[in-house]
Amino acid sequence: MAGPEGRFGQRLGWYCAERDAERVSLLPPGKALAFAAVGERRCLGVRRAGRWLVCPYGAVLDGGGVKDQCPRCAQLDRSRSVAADTMADDPRPYGVYLAYFGPGLVKVGITAAERGAARLVEQGAVAYAWLGRGPLMAARRAETMLGSALGVPDRFAKEAKRAARGALPPVPDRAAELARLHRAARELAGWPEALEPVEFACADHAELFGLARVPAGGVAELGGLTAGAEVVGEVVAGAGADVYLRLRSADADAERGAAGAGGPIAVLDARVLSGWVLGAARGRVTTVPVRRVAEPGGAGGGEQEGLF
Repeated sequence: MAGPEGRFGQRLGWYCAERDAERVSLLPPGKALAFAAVGERRCLGVRRAGRWLVCPYGAVLDGGGVKDQCPRCAQLDRSRSVAADTMADDPRPYGVYLAYFGPGLVKVGITAAERGAARLVEQGAVAYAWLGRGPLMAARRAETMLGSALGVPDRFAKEAKRAARGALPPVPDRAAELARLHRAARELAGWPEALEPVEFACADHAELFGLARVPAGGVAELGGLTAGAEVVGEVVAGAGADVYLRLRSADADAERGAAGAGGPIAVLDARVLSGWVLGAARGRVTTVPVRRVAEPGGAGGGEQEGLF
Protein backbone atom coordinates (compact mmCIF):
# COMPACT_ATOMS: atom_id res chain seq x y z
CA MET A 1 0.00 0.00 0.00
CA ALA A 2 1.37 3.35 -0.85
CA GLY A 3 0.38 6.48 -2.27
CA PRO A 4 -0.31 11.36 -1.09
CA GLU A 5 -3.21 12.50 0.31
CA GLY A 6 -3.91 9.40 1.12
CA ARG A 7 -0.33 8.79 0.66
CA PHE A 8 -1.20 5.17 1.28
CA GLY A 9 -3.74 3.10 -0.58
CA GLN A 10 -4.00 -0.58 -1.39
CA ARG A 11 -2.89 -1.55 -4.87
CA LEU A 12 -1.77 -4.38 -7.11
CA GLY A 13 1.61 -4.25 -8.84
CA TRP A 14 1.97 -5.63 -12.38
CA TYR A 15 5.20 -6.65 -14.11
CA CYS A 16 5.88 -7.69 -17.71
CA ALA A 17 9.27 -9.42 -17.97
CA GLU A 18 9.32 -9.24 -21.78
CA ARG A 19 9.02 -5.43 -21.75
CA ASP A 20 10.67 -4.94 -18.34
CA ALA A 21 7.68 -2.74 -17.52
CA GLU A 22 5.82 -2.19 -14.26
CA ARG A 23 2.53 -0.52 -13.37
CA VAL A 24 0.11 -0.41 -10.45
CA SER A 25 -3.67 -0.65 -10.09
CA LEU A 26 -5.34 1.04 -7.13
CA LEU A 27 -7.86 -0.97 -5.12
CA PRO A 28 -10.23 1.60 -3.59
CA PRO A 29 -13.46 0.47 -1.87
CA GLY A 30 -16.11 -0.34 -4.45
CA LYS A 31 -13.66 -1.32 -7.18
CA ALA A 32 -14.83 -4.37 -9.13
CA LEU A 33 -12.36 -7.23 -9.59
CA ALA A 34 -12.85 -10.07 -12.06
CA PHE A 35 -9.76 -12.08 -12.97
CA ALA A 36 -8.60 -15.62 -13.66
CA ALA A 37 -5.25 -17.31 -12.99
CA VAL A 38 -3.59 -18.28 -16.26
CA GLY A 39 -0.89 -20.90 -16.90
CA GLU A 40 1.63 -21.61 -14.14
CA ARG A 41 2.69 -19.56 -11.15
CA ARG A 42 6.33 -18.53 -11.64
CA CYS A 43 9.05 -17.24 -9.30
CA LEU A 44 9.30 -13.45 -9.39
CA GLY A 45 13.09 -13.51 -9.25
CA VAL A 46 15.03 -10.91 -7.24
CA ARG A 47 14.49 -7.17 -6.91
CA ARG A 48 17.63 -5.08 -7.14
CA ALA A 49 18.11 -1.32 -7.60
CA GLY A 50 14.38 -0.79 -7.99
CA ARG A 51 13.77 -3.38 -10.73
CA TRP A 52 13.06 -7.09 -11.04
CA LEU A 53 15.73 -9.53 -12.19
CA VAL A 54 13.95 -12.50 -13.74
CA CYS A 55 14.39 -15.87 -12.05
CA PRO A 56 17.11 -17.63 -14.11
CA TYR A 57 15.62 -21.04 -13.24
CA GLY A 58 12.10 -20.36 -14.48
CA ALA A 59 10.92 -22.00 -11.27
CA VAL A 60 7.26 -22.98 -10.89
CA LEU A 61 5.70 -22.15 -7.48
CA ASP A 62 2.96 -23.67 -5.36
CA GLY A 63 -0.26 -21.87 -6.27
CA GLY A 64 -1.60 -22.00 -2.72
CA GLY A 65 1.35 -20.46 -0.86
CA VAL A 66 2.25 -16.85 -0.15
CA LYS A 67 5.95 -17.20 -1.08
CA ASP A 68 6.64 -15.59 -4.43
CA GLN A 69 10.25 -16.74 -4.86
CA CYS A 70 11.92 -20.09 -5.39
CA PRO A 71 14.38 -21.17 -2.65
CA ARG A 72 17.46 -20.09 -4.63
CA CYS A 73 16.14 -16.60 -5.43
CA ALA A 74 14.96 -16.21 -1.82
CA GLN A 75 18.43 -17.15 -0.59
CA LEU A 76 20.00 -14.56 -2.90
CA ASP A 77 17.52 -11.95 -1.68
CA ARG A 78 18.41 -12.63 1.95
CA SER A 79 22.13 -12.31 1.24
CA ARG A 80 21.62 -8.56 1.43
CA SER A 81 18.72 -8.06 3.82
CA VAL A 82 18.08 -6.14 7.04
CA ALA A 83 15.51 -8.73 8.09
CA ALA A 84 18.10 -11.50 7.73
CA ASP A 85 20.78 -9.43 9.54
CA THR A 86 23.02 -9.43 6.46
CA MET A 87 23.18 -5.62 6.11
CA ALA A 88 24.90 -4.59 9.34
CA ASP A 89 26.81 -1.89 7.41
CA ASP A 90 23.67 -0.07 6.29
CA PRO A 91 24.38 3.62 7.10
CA ARG A 92 20.75 4.77 7.00
CA PRO A 93 18.95 5.79 10.22
CA TYR A 94 16.30 3.38 11.47
CA GLY A 95 13.16 3.77 13.53
CA VAL A 96 12.01 1.41 16.29
CA TYR A 97 8.23 1.09 16.53
CA LEU A 98 5.45 -0.58 18.47
CA ALA A 99 2.67 -1.90 16.23
CA TYR A 100 -0.84 -2.68 17.50
CA PHE A 101 -2.99 -5.33 15.79
CA GLY A 102 -5.57 -5.95 18.52
CA PRO A 103 -5.90 -6.40 22.30
CA GLY A 104 -2.74 -8.13 23.52
CA LEU A 105 -1.29 -8.11 19.99
CA VAL A 106 1.49 -5.52 20.09
CA LYS A 107 4.83 -6.20 18.43
CA VAL A 108 8.15 -4.40 18.15
CA GLY A 109 9.97 -3.83 14.89
CA ILE A 110 12.38 -1.62 13.00
CA THR A 111 12.23 0.08 9.62
CA ALA A 112 14.41 2.49 7.65
CA ALA A 113 13.46 6.01 8.80
CA GLU A 114 13.17 7.18 5.19
CA ARG A 115 10.22 4.80 4.68
CA GLY A 116 8.13 6.48 7.36
CA ALA A 117 4.96 4.53 8.14
CA ALA A 118 5.06 2.45 4.94
CA ARG A 119 6.26 -0.67 6.76
CA LEU A 120 3.48 -0.35 9.33
CA VAL A 121 0.86 -0.10 6.59
CA GLU A 122 2.35 -3.11 4.77
CA GLN A 123 2.02 -5.19 7.92
CA GLY A 124 -1.58 -4.16 8.48
CA ALA A 125 -0.85 -2.46 11.82
CA VAL A 126 -4.10 -1.00 13.15
CA ALA A 127 -2.15 1.58 15.19
CA TYR A 128 1.49 2.30 15.99
CA ALA A 129 3.89 4.53 17.91
CA TRP A 130 7.58 5.28 17.40
CA LEU A 131 10.02 4.49 20.21
CA GLY A 132 13.30 5.82 18.89
CA ARG A 133 15.51 6.56 15.89
CA GLY A 134 19.17 5.93 15.27
CA PRO A 135 21.78 3.63 13.67
CA LEU A 136 20.70 0.17 12.52
CA MET A 137 22.55 -1.83 15.15
CA ALA A 138 21.28 0.40 17.98
CA ALA A 139 17.74 -0.11 16.68
CA ARG A 140 18.33 -3.86 16.57
CA ARG A 141 19.56 -3.85 20.19
CA ALA A 142 16.46 -2.00 21.34
CA GLU A 143 14.24 -4.46 19.46
CA THR A 144 16.02 -7.42 21.10
CA MET A 145 15.85 -5.78 24.51
CA LEU A 146 12.07 -5.38 24.33
CA GLY A 147 11.73 -9.00 23.37
CA SER A 148 13.84 -10.32 26.25
CA ALA A 149 12.85 -7.85 29.00
CA LEU A 150 9.16 -7.28 28.23
CA GLY A 151 8.31 -10.32 26.16
CA VAL A 152 7.25 -8.22 23.18
CA PRO A 153 7.28 -10.40 20.02
CA ASP A 154 8.51 -9.26 16.62
CA ARG A 155 5.71 -10.92 14.62
CA PHE A 156 2.21 -12.34 14.71
CA ALA A 157 0.52 -14.88 12.46
CA LYS A 158 -1.89 -13.46 9.90
CA GLU A 159 -4.69 -15.56 11.42
CA ALA A 160 -4.33 -13.69 14.73
CA LYS A 161 -4.32 -10.31 12.96
CA ARG A 162 -7.43 -11.17 10.97
CA ALA A 163 -9.34 -12.39 14.01
CA ALA A 164 -8.50 -9.22 15.94
CA ARG A 165 -9.77 -6.86 13.21
CA GLY A 166 -13.34 -8.02 13.71
CA ALA A 167 -13.39 -7.16 17.43
CA LEU A 168 -11.32 -4.02 17.92
CA PRO A 169 -11.77 -1.83 21.01
CA PRO A 170 -12.31 1.94 20.63
CA VAL A 171 -9.41 4.15 19.48
CA PRO A 172 -8.66 5.49 23.02
CA ASP A 173 -8.25 1.94 24.31
CA ARG A 174 -5.88 1.09 21.49
CA ALA A 175 -3.81 4.19 22.18
CA ALA A 176 -3.77 3.45 25.93
CA GLU A 177 -2.36 -0.05 25.39
CA LEU A 178 0.38 1.34 23.16
CA ALA A 179 1.12 4.12 25.66
CA ARG A 180 1.58 1.66 28.54
CA LEU A 181 4.05 -0.43 26.59
CA HIS A 182 5.85 2.65 25.22
CA ARG A 183 6.36 3.91 28.79
CA ALA A 184 7.57 0.51 30.01
CA ALA A 185 10.03 0.28 27.11
CA ARG A 186 11.49 3.73 27.75
CA GLU A 187 11.97 2.90 31.45
CA LEU A 188 14.15 -0.12 30.70
CA ALA A 189 17.77 0.09 31.82
CA GLY A 190 20.35 -0.24 29.08
CA TRP A 191 18.51 1.70 26.37
CA PRO A 192 21.06 2.20 23.52
CA GLU A 193 22.65 5.66 23.85
CA ALA A 194 22.85 6.07 20.08
CA LEU A 195 19.08 5.70 19.80
CA GLU A 196 17.26 9.03 20.05
CA PRO A 197 14.01 8.53 22.02
CA VAL A 198 10.71 9.64 20.48
CA GLU A 199 7.86 10.99 22.59
CA PHE A 200 4.68 8.93 22.54
CA ALA A 201 2.24 9.69 19.74
CA CYS A 202 -0.30 7.17 18.49
CA ALA A 203 -1.23 6.95 14.81
CA ASP A 204 -4.29 4.88 13.87
CA HIS A 205 -4.94 3.18 10.51
CA ALA A 206 -8.47 1.86 11.05
CA GLU A 207 -10.02 4.53 8.83
CA LEU A 208 -7.31 4.15 6.17
CA PHE A 209 -7.92 0.39 6.01
CA GLY A 210 -11.71 0.74 6.10
CA LEU A 211 -11.98 -1.64 9.06
CA ALA A 212 -15.45 -0.33 9.94
CA ARG A 213 -16.62 -2.19 6.82
CA VAL A 214 -15.16 -5.54 7.99
CA PRO A 215 -17.94 -7.59 9.65
CA ALA A 216 -17.54 -8.30 13.35
CA GLY A 217 -16.82 -11.89 14.28
CA GLY A 218 -14.61 -12.69 11.29
CA VAL A 219 -15.18 -13.38 7.60
CA ALA A 220 -14.67 -16.24 5.17
CA GLU A 221 -11.20 -16.78 3.67
CA LEU A 222 -10.27 -17.31 0.04
CA GLY A 223 -7.77 -20.07 -0.61
CA GLY A 224 -4.86 -20.19 -3.05
CA LEU A 225 -5.22 -20.08 -6.83
CA THR A 226 -4.97 -22.87 -9.38
CA ALA A 227 -4.82 -22.51 -13.14
CA GLY A 228 -8.20 -21.34 -14.38
CA ALA A 229 -9.50 -20.33 -10.95
CA GLU A 230 -11.48 -17.08 -10.95
CA VAL A 231 -12.13 -14.33 -8.42
CA VAL A 232 -15.13 -12.05 -9.01
CA GLY A 233 -16.13 -9.45 -6.48
CA GLU A 234 -15.93 -5.91 -5.17
CA VAL A 235 -13.31 -4.41 -2.87
CA VAL A 236 -14.68 -3.66 0.60
CA ALA A 237 -11.57 -2.90 2.66
CA GLY A 238 -7.87 -3.71 2.85
CA ALA A 239 -5.23 -4.12 5.56
CA GLY A 240 -1.67 -5.00 4.68
CA ALA A 241 -1.72 -7.83 2.15
CA ASP A 242 -5.33 -8.71 3.02
CA VAL A 243 -8.01 -7.56 0.58
CA TYR A 244 -11.63 -7.88 1.76
CA LEU A 245 -13.97 -8.64 -1.12
CA ARG A 246 -17.72 -8.88 -1.45
CA LEU A 247 -17.91 -11.93 -3.65
CA ARG A 248 -20.26 -12.36 -6.56
CA SER A 249 -22.37 -15.37 -5.67
CA ALA A 250 -24.72 -17.20 -7.98
CA ASP A 251 -27.72 -15.31 -6.59
CA ALA A 252 -25.97 -12.00 -5.77
CA ASP A 253 -28.06 -10.06 -8.28
CA ALA A 254 -31.29 -11.43 -6.83
CA GLU A 255 -30.10 -10.59 -3.31
CA ARG A 256 -29.35 -7.01 -4.31
CA GLY A 257 -32.72 -6.61 -5.94
CA ALA A 258 -34.63 -8.10 -3.04
CA ALA A 259 -32.80 -6.77 -0.02
CA GLY A 260 -30.13 -4.39 -1.26
CA ALA A 261 -27.42 -6.77 -0.04
CA GLY A 262 -24.49 -8.25 -1.88
CA GLY A 263 -22.76 -11.59 -1.68
CA PRO A 264 -20.61 -12.87 1.19
CA ILE A 265 -17.47 -11.02 2.28
CA ALA A 266 -14.21 -12.96 2.17
CA VAL A 267 -10.58 -12.00 2.73
CA LEU A 268 -7.87 -12.69 0.17
CA ASP A 269 -4.15 -12.66 0.98
CA ALA A 270 -2.99 -10.77 -2.12
CA ARG A 271 0.44 -12.39 -1.87
CA VAL A 272 -1.02 -15.55 -3.41
CA LEU A 273 -1.50 -13.57 -6.64
CA SER A 274 2.25 -12.93 -7.05
CA GLY A 275 3.77 -14.85 -9.93
CA TRP A 276 0.50 -15.57 -11.74
CA VAL A 277 -0.53 -14.17 -15.09
CA LEU A 278 -3.98 -12.71 -14.40
CA GLY A 279 -6.47 -12.64 -17.24
CA ALA A 280 -10.09 -11.55 -17.46
CA ALA A 281 -12.61 -13.79 -15.70
CA ARG A 282 -14.93 -15.64 -18.06
CA GLY A 283 -17.60 -16.47 -15.50
CA ARG A 284 -19.67 -14.38 -13.11
CA VAL A 285 -18.76 -16.06 -9.81
CA THR A 286 -15.69 -16.84 -7.71
CA THR A 287 -14.42 -20.40 -8.21
CA VAL A 288 -11.53 -20.26 -5.70
CA PRO A 289 -12.30 -22.40 -2.61
CA VAL A 290 -13.74 -20.30 0.23
CA ARG A 291 -13.35 -21.37 3.84
CA ARG A 292 -16.19 -20.36 6.11
CA VAL A 293 -14.43 -19.88 9.45
CA ALA A 294 -16.77 -20.29 12.41
CA GLU A 295 -16.76 -17.67 15.15
CA PRO A 296 -14.86 -18.74 18.29
CA GLY A 297 -17.29 -20.55 20.58
CA GLY A 298 -20.05 -20.34 18.01
CA ALA A 299 -22.40 -23.13 17.05
CA GLY A 300 -21.51 -25.43 14.20
CA GLY A 301 -17.80 -24.91 14.71
CA GLY A 302 -15.38 -25.85 12.01
CA GLU A 303 -14.77 -24.79 8.44
CA GLN A 304 -16.57 -25.46 5.19
CA GLU A 305 -15.32 -25.09 1.66
CA GLY A 306 -17.46 -24.03 -1.24
CA LEU A 307 -17.68 -22.05 -4.46
CA PHE A 308 -19.38 -18.66 -4.76
